[in-house]
Amino acid sequence: MMKKILILLTLLSFIAETNAQNKDYPYKPIPFTEVKLTDEFWSHRLEVNRTATIPLAFKKSEETGRVKNFIQAANHEGKFCTQYPFDDTDIYKTIEGASYSLSLHPDKKLEMYLDSMITIVGNAQEPDGYLYTARTMNSTHAWMGKARWEKEHELSHELYNSGHLFEAAVAHFQATRKRSLLNIAIRNADLLDQVFGEGKLSVAPGHEIVEMGLAKLYRATGNVKYLNLARFLSTPGEKESMPKLPRNLIMSGKPENTGRIINL
Repeated sequence: MMKKILILLTLLSFIAETNAQNKDYPYKPIPFTEVKLTDEFWSHRLEVNRTATIPLAFKKSEETGRVKNFIQAANHEGKFCTQYPFDDTDIYKTIEGASYSLSLHPDKKLEMYLDSMITIVGNAQEPDGYLYTARTMNSTHAWMGKARWEKEHELSHELYNSGHLFEAAVAHFQATRKRSLLNIAIRNADLLDQVFGEGKLSVAPGHEIVEMGLAKLYRATGNVKYLNLARFLSTPGEKESMPKLPRNLIMSGKPENTGRIINL
C-alpha cells in the first residue's frame, strides 16, 4: 500500500511539473541537468569545482560559523556567529552549486553530505515555515528589527534569504529528484504567500532574487500561487521603498525606482 502511495505522489509531482512547463514562456531555459560540457577548457574547471572549490566552500561555512548559526537556531539559543543575516545564503548557494556538480558527476559522498546539511537547515526552520537563523536563535542584530520583515525595506534580507533557498531547493530537486530541501522551500514560500500580497503585507524587496526563486519554484511544482506572488513583489505599486539605500534596485511607486530587471 505504501509503495502505491509513493508511486502516486511521484506521478502527481511529475504531472504538476509538466503543467508548469506547458504554461511557461514559449522560450524556456534549458534545465542544467540536460547540459553536458565535454570540451577541454570547461571540463577541467568543472572538475576543480567538484574536487576543490565546493569542499572548500562547505569547509569555510563550517569554520566561520555559518553552519553553527543553523544549529543554534534549531536550539533557539546562542549568539549569531557571523556578521550579516544574509550569511545564511552561503549555505544555500553552495548547496545549489553542489547540485549542479552532482548532475554532471554523481558523487555519493557529496550527496550524503548535502543530505546532512539539508537536515541541519530543516531543523532550523520554524513550524510555520519561517527560516532566518538570526531571529530564530533569539539573537539580536541591528538589521533585522523586532518583528519579522519589519526592516525588509532596509537591510534585513529575509526575502533575499528565501530567494536563495528556493533556487537551491529547485537545483537540488532537479539534480537528485529528492524533495528534502524542496519541501523546506515550499513551507517557506507558503508562509510568504500567506503574509504578502494584495490586502496583506506589501514591501519592495531589496533584491530581485526572491521573485526569481519563486518563479523557479513555480516551474518545479506547478503551483501558480508562487508565480503570482513573484509578480506581486516585482510590480510597481504603493510598496515601501528603501530610504536608507536609495538605489534603483528597489521597486516602489516612485517613477525613478521602477527599473527592476525582471520579467514575469
